[in-house]
Amino acid sequence: MTVTIRPAERRDTVAVADLIEEIERFYGSTEIQPLEERRSQVEEALFGSPPLASALLVEDEAGDLVGLAAYSFLWPAAGSSHSLFLKELYVRDTLRRQGVGARLMDELRALASARPGCSRVEWMTDRNNPGARAFYKSLGFAEFDGKIVYRVDTATT
Repeated sequence: MTVTIRPAERRDTVAVADLIEEIERFYGSTEIQPLEERRSQVEEALFGSPPLASALLVEDEAGDLVGLAAYSFLWPAAGSSHSLFLKELYVRDTLRRQGVGARLMDELRALASARPGCSRVEWMTDRNNPGARAFYKSLGFAEFDGKIVYRVDTATT
């Protein structure tokens, strides 16, 4: 199947919100945020002023979104440089093992290389996600031991 990888555009907001529901279900979530709330948050994150993140989208021959790479630039990385941080890489199961994820990783590396002052691409995956770990290993990426991830939810009132 032929796919196109391109940056997200405002017209993609609802389709990205739908894809986020698919991603949430893939990771086992049973409580899904209402579509309008997801749509609003996608629009703010990708197209707000300033945007919080960027996304590359995978579009199939029919024009449907079948994958996404969501990323942000973080500073500082090494010294005073910055890094491209990949937050989410997702390809619909019907297109997995067809090179789409590898193409997304290549595109991300090209984006980082083309941006002055960007010294690296970084990402995380869950230890209990053997598929993702095998995918990254197949691309020649080594796991990095040395960081512990902390997370705290913000209070909502």
